[in-house]
Amino acid sequence: MKYVFSGLFWIGVYLALVMAPLLVLLLGPMPAGSGFWWDFSLALGFAGTAMMGTLFLQTARFRRPSAPFGIDIVYYFHRQSALVTFVFILLHPLLLLVLEPTLWALFRPGLAPWHFWAGVASLLGLFLLLISSLWRKPLGIDYDRWRLGHAVLAVLTLGLAIAHIVGVGHYVATPWTKILWGAISLSWLLLLVTVRLIRPAMLLRHPYRVTGVSAERGDAWTLQVAPEGHDGFNFLPGQFAWISLGASPFALKEHPFSIASSAAKTAELHFTIKELGDFTRRIKEVEIGTPVYVDGPYGCFSPDRQPASRYVFVAGGIGIAPIMSMLRTLADRGDRRPLLLFYAYNTWDRTTFREELEMLRERLDLQVVFILNDPPPDWQGEVGLLTKELLGRHVPPPRAAAEYFICGPVAMIHLVEKYLHELGVPLGQLHSELFDLV
Repeated sequence: MKYVFSGLFWIGVYLALVMAPLLVLLLGPMPAGSGFWWDFSLALGFAGTAMMGTLFLQTARFRRPSAPFGIDIVYYFHRQSALVTFVFILLHPLLLLVLEPTLWALFRPGLAPWHFWAGVASLLGLFLLLISSLWRKPLGIDYDRWRLGHAVLAVLTLGLAIAHIVGVGHYVATPWTKILWGAISLSWLLLLVTVRLIRPAMLLRHPYRVTGVSAERGDAWTLQVAPEGHDGFNFLPGQFAWISLGASPFALKEHPFSIASSAAKTAELHFTIKELGDFTRRIKEVEIGTPVYVDGPYGCFSPDRQPASRYVFVAGGIGIAPIMSMLRTLADRGDRRPLLLFYAYNTWDRTTFREELEMLRERLDLQVVFILNDPPPDWQGEVGLLTKELLGRHVPPPRAAAEYFICGPVAMIHLVEKYLHELGVPLGQLHSELFDLV
């Protein structure tokens, strides 16, 4: 219940931030005869600008606001709220142009005031942010370049939106509105300084070093890092961290990866990373002693937050990494609760951690169900895809007595959640990791 109340509180804070410009606007004089739709258009513009500002907060990785939801859910909400923000801000000028067709004349060169073009440029910037984010992979945009460009363009877009509001003048002429937008602008500036300067400076004081790089099955590599001159940090099994490998923490070259090592052994962190992109393909080439900066831990995808008499894990591909942290931790703790793992992979030869999973069976009350899409000729286990029927055969009743942890491709996660819910598992007992950034 602690997380429920905390979540409701932070949802209230978000709504208050979005609604604040509208509430303060009501305190000042309104132009006579503007009409409902004109006022509604202005409300959309103010709300959209405030929502644009909250997009910065959602990606600032503050632990307390993200703790009730999980930072992966916060990032997912960030993407959806960005779409809503764009719709709000797009409708703002469209409604005005429908109500006053003479405003189209402002698009002629030399007729419109500067704040008009600031608003147009802000809308265009927001559109480019959406396109480059939603279609980054199809467009072939490198993650590190996208991240730097995204940050710069986001700041410019928000600055242009505020300049547009200030340039219009009428709705920021009262003391209340001046105080509000001054406070909002200052808070966004402080947020930018905190995230881009203060936090990297703190990471710079707590460096890590690469102590090993080991090959795993399935084109995966385990990166081993150890704290240098400090004790590192404690984490929950299943959590993740952002790592800056061989680069300054100021360089905006962080990548999020699950911690695969045991939470009972914090002297060294292990990140098991599959070759999927430009950055991940270079992991095998990293030299021992390379400096690393680790920002973590983050996430609420952990059995430590969900006590239960037994656990069921579902992994697809490299989604096994955070679940290995959970299993290794439970083994180091001497935990004897019943555990069931479904692990889907294409081929047996490429199944990551298959040998260690066999050894963990000796230390845990663990049953492993491997599901292969392309099994060897002598395979006696499950074949094909994870199905409702397969899950139903292996998950013992009462199914609602367990907590379920699911990690893998997003499409697989949605299907497994659907199947388990249809098999009688309450939605509140299904826990998934939804990160898909790199």
